[in-house]
Amino acid sequence: MSIVDNRKAFHDYFIEDRYEAGIVLEGWEVKAIRDSRVQIKEAYVVVRGNELFLFGAHISALATASAFTHPDAVRTRKLLLHRAEVDKLIGKVERSGFTLVPINLHFKGGRVKCEIGLAKGKKQHDKRATEKERDGKREVAAAMKTHSR
Repeated sequence: MSIVDNRKAFHDYFIEDRYEAGIVLEGWEVKAIRDSRVQIKEAYVVVRGNELFLFGAHISALATASAFTHPDAVRTRKLLLHRAEVDKLIGKVERSGFTLVPINLHFKGGRVKCEIGLAKGKKQHDKRATEKERDGKREVAAAMKTHSR
């Protein structure tokens, strides 16, 4: 069950490969995510040392959050992957010019997971071609719908 999707990632990047990562969260963050108070449109994944971190994911605190916590909506959150996966991703990012982008947040077994994509940036003409192709499909679907009536 998807909580939030990053549709902008598919507009700006060619997604080559996908990985599912766990996220280190605080209790209030999990409650806010369950209430859909999260946004990952401007988020990105960064390599620091031999670890991956999620930057720019905005999780808004609930009004009922504890008075003892000090919620930081855009703090850096560590991503959890197997060592072999992390090493593979770091190698691709450093050598091949790939980037890592969060694709969506979802629940799996009661835990919040982040699907990250190994991506290459699109050029402006690629974005235009994708948009033109999408418009063409939409027109064909509309024509088929009116023709079947």
